[in-house]
Formats: sequence, C-alpha cells, structure tokens
Amino acid sequence: MVGAALARGLLGQGHKVLTLDGDDADFRAAKANFGLVWVQGKGFGNPDYQRLSHQAARLWPAFAAELEAETDIALQFENRGGLNFCLGNDQFESRAARLAQWQSQVPEVEGGTEMLERTALARLLPGVVLGDAVSGASFGHSDGHVNPLRLLAALQKSIVARGGQLRHGQKVDAIEPLAGGGFRVRSGARTYEAPRVVIAAGLGSAALAAMVDLDVPVRAQRGQILVTERLAPFLPFPASGIRQTGEGSVMVGLTQEEVGLDISTTTEAAVKMSRQALCTLPQLAQANWVRQWSCLRIMTPDGCPVYAQSASFPGAFIALCHSGVTLASFHAGPMALALSAQALPADLNFFHHGRFDVSQTA
Repeated sequence: MVGAALARGLLGQGHKVLTLDGDDADFRAAKANFGLVWVQGKGFGNPDYQRLSHQAARLWPAFAAELEAETDIALQFENRGGLNFCLGNDQFESRAARLAQWQSQVPEVEGGTEMLERTALARLLPGVVLGDAVSGASFGHSDGHVNPLRLLAALQKSIVARGGQLRHGQKVDAIEPLAGGGFRVRSGARTYEAPRVVIAAGLGSAALAAMVDLDVPVRAQRGQILVTERLAPFLPFPASGIRQTGEGSVMVGLTQEEVGLDISTTTEAAVKMSRQALCTLPQLAQANWVRQWSCLRIMTPDGCPVYAQSASFPGAFIALCHSGVTLASFHAGPMALALSAQALPADLNFFHHGRFDVSQTA
C-alpha cells in the first residue's frame, strides 16, 4: 500500500518508476487491513504524528475522487466520522480524559472529537440496538473508511495507467550502491539500475534498509479479523474494531498480538472479538461468521512512521508505517513531492529513524 501510493505520486511528478512487488505469500498487512481512514487518538504523545494524520485525512476526499476517476474503481470511501464505543462509565470517562489530552497536543487543529453519551449515541444510530453495557462513544469528525483491497487495486492500476512498470513476484534480494552514484537492485537473476530507490517493503524493509546504511527497527504485530455474511445496511459509521463494509458484511477485529511472524488464526481471538462485538451490538447474534483472517502489522518501537534518506548513500529513502490506508493520500501527495525534490521537509524530522538511537539521543 505504501509503495504503490508513493509510486503513483512519483509518476504524477513525471518520473520513470519501476515498482518491484513481492510474492502473494509474503507477509502483507494489506491482506487483512481494516480499511479505516482514522485520526482520533492517533499520535497520542506524538504531536507530529497527530498532525500528519490530520493532514492525510484532509487530503483523502480529493485523493479518492481523483483515483476513482482515473481507474474507474469505486473505493467505497466515506468520511462522515467514526466511533469508538465505550463499555461502562469508567471506560467512557477514561476515553474522554485521554482524548482531551490528545486534542490539547495540537490545539491549532480543528475537527477533533466529541464524547457522546448513550442517549446522544442512540440518536446518531437509529437502526442500531446498543448493548446494555454501552455507555456512549467518542466521535471523530475526521474519521472514515474505505475498501482497502479496492484501494490497493486502484493504486496499482494507476501506476500502469501513468506509464509506470509494476512487476509482481519479484522479491528484492539486494540493493547495491554504485561507485558513481545510483543503485543496482537485484531480484533473483534480474538486475535493475536507478539513480534513486525507495524502500517501502513493510516487514522486509529493515533488511533492505541495512544495505544502504539505514538502521530501522521494526517488528511484526499480529491482528485478526472476523467477517460476517452480508447484512442489510444498519451501521452508518465505522468504529474502532467494528465496521460494516460497502458490500454489507461486518468486520470485527483489532487484536494486538506479539507473536512474531505467526499468521495463524486462533479460537481464543475469535471468542474475544465476537464477545466484544455482541456486547456492543447484540443484533449481530443473528449473523453468521463466514471468515477469519490474520495479518501482521508493521510496527516501529513507538508506533510512528519512519521517513528518512540515507546519509551514506543519498538517493536511498525508506518509508515505513502501519497506517498505510490513512496515510495513502499523504504518500501519493506531499511525500511523493518530497521524494521528487530529493529532500524531506523539516516537518518530517521527527520521523527520522535516528530517534531510536539511544546512544545518539542520550
């Protein structure tokens, strides 16, 4: 998702772009992405990430409209707001306090969140039967959702339509800096040369980045998702952990499991997710679960993205994050502009991987 968005944006800047894509069996976060374009609560304790998320959300409507017009793929994008359900008064009060602190980090940004007590929430959701434990919800005015598989398909179609080369099944084995500048990229028996490279390989990024002296720590975090059969529309807003798709199915998820590169699905997770969903929306008891997915998130130590250029080998960049959907508009727009100029702007300084170097920051 990250690489495809960057490639599309760079093609829009007039560059020749070759995108090397791995195998379908690779660890791809996009396989089970929840599809949220999400701002509320994101970047808690990290105002730069909070501002970046707000920026991406503002860019999304124009980005989606242009991508749909160019590819004729309906993204099912909506940005009418999003919910985070609260169970019990303690959770409601804790959520309110946390969001108040979050909003105070960047008071200059408009379009934040508000807390809705149960009565107000019920008015907002006339077709929804709330569980007895639901005390209310936070409502993020900038939040929304999109079909992530359609988004990825549209980005890849756009790459080809704009004259780029997209080659699947070509895992990169090595990146070699050339003596006179530029890079040689090896993929199996094939080699390619280019003046610039962008590493956007998810969990594979750390190994590739080390080849150009970029030391970026990253770990996998498993997330599991349950999907119901298609239902008549009843949930008009996406929520953190539960949303109804454009086709009518309901997705339930948001497990956060530190299990390394294990993409198994588990009964324990299914029980936990379904109980949480039924406690919030008991009418789902009448629906059949039809699918359970698992994927691996790309996580840095602080959960924030990494954007950097190699000091040793200028022209080698890395773009790494776990919010590939939310930040797609930013990657295809301002980030692609920065890569085109071969200089990352000062407002991205926080996202340099040097922040993880304890010896340097001590």
